[in-house]
Amino acid sequence: MCVYSNVVRLFAVLLLSCCYTVAVAQKIVKVRGEYVYRGPENVSLTEARRIALERAKIQALADKFGTVVSRTNATTVTNRKGRSSVDFMTIGASEVRGEWIETIGEPVYTDPFYEQGMLVFKVEVEGRAREIKGAGVDCEVRLLRNGTEPRFESETFRSGDDLYLYFKSPADGFLAVYLHDEALGRVYCLLPYKASSAAAYHIEHDRPYVFFSAKAATAEERAVVDEYTMTCSRSTEHNTVYVVFSPNMFAKANSTVSAELLPRELSFKDFQEWLAECRTHDVGMEVWTKRIVVSKNF
Repeated sequence: MCVYSNVVRLFAVLLLSCCYTVAVAQKIVKVRGEYVYRGPENVSLTEARRIALERAKIQALADKFGTVVSRTNATTVTNRKGRSSVDFMTIGASEVRGEWIETIGEPVYTDPFYEQGMLVFKVEVEGRAREIKGAGVDCEVRLLRNGTEPRFESETFRSGDDLYLYFKSPADGFLAVYLHDEALGRVYCLLPYKASSAAAYHIEHDRPYVFFSAKAATAEERAVVDEYTMTCSRSTEHNTVYVVFSPNMFAKANSTVSAELLPRELSFKDFQEWLAECRTHDVGMEVWTKRIVVSKNF
């Protein structure tokens, strides 16, 4: 998947990839989780591995820090000999009392096999995490397709569709947005804009923002706005958008100039290291991950 950017050609200022120490970090500990995936055979192995890995991380956090009582009656959480068992059909990452900071090494997957029409394999993962002791900032985050109003929210795109981001926060803070192109293993900085010299985009409380739209931008910002169109070279591509917000000042990741019509970029490994470093030093940082599927027009 590629992202085209209609960029006003201004000189960009290269910023150091560093985060400001803004709070006393809570204790970070090593955690380990495993998950046995059983899913329909029509799910691709790549997608199945992604789902299994996320669930193994959630299991690790639940085992170490416990879970928040859910209002959903269907949620089932049991504890046997100090180990939690979670019904992942109803529990999400926001319902565990910990947050994943970074993965240590590479996840280990067993060889997949099929059993009664189901794809089956196990994944084990180790990482660094910390306990969540307070409520995060309740922001509204929506990816929009071909429209700048919240009703255009979508997780599926076709090649040629326009991408926008709706964001609203109850507190002042700073924002950065990245897109991980899984096919290429590259991460693109969508915000701050390519021509902006800001370390991170300043957010005012209770103000609704629509990013990646010159029409929706203020007159002062319009000259530097990048607009993005999704493209797809394969039949289907999966991408992840990372929306990073903090009430504390931080600096965007160090990136390099890519092709003329593409945003600044860095490797996924470098992005993960930057994000882990920021979250280690800033307990107030929030990260929303939005998975999107882009299909090719036939």
